[in-house]
Amino acid sequence: MSSSVFRSSRPHDWIMPRPHTDAHQRLITYGPIQPMDAQPGWLERLLFGRA
Repeated sequence: MSSSVFRSSRPHDWIMPRPHTDAHQRLITYGPIQPMDAQPGWLERLLFGRA
């Protein structure tokens, strides 16, 4: 009887970061959710040169 080997392109669970299950913990870690079409503030324009 031959042994079968299971191969997957998905990495192991210990490599992949777990998403935050608690919304409050995500808020503390990353800050409030920003809309994608938000205009950068003056400090971001000053530091990163975005217009």
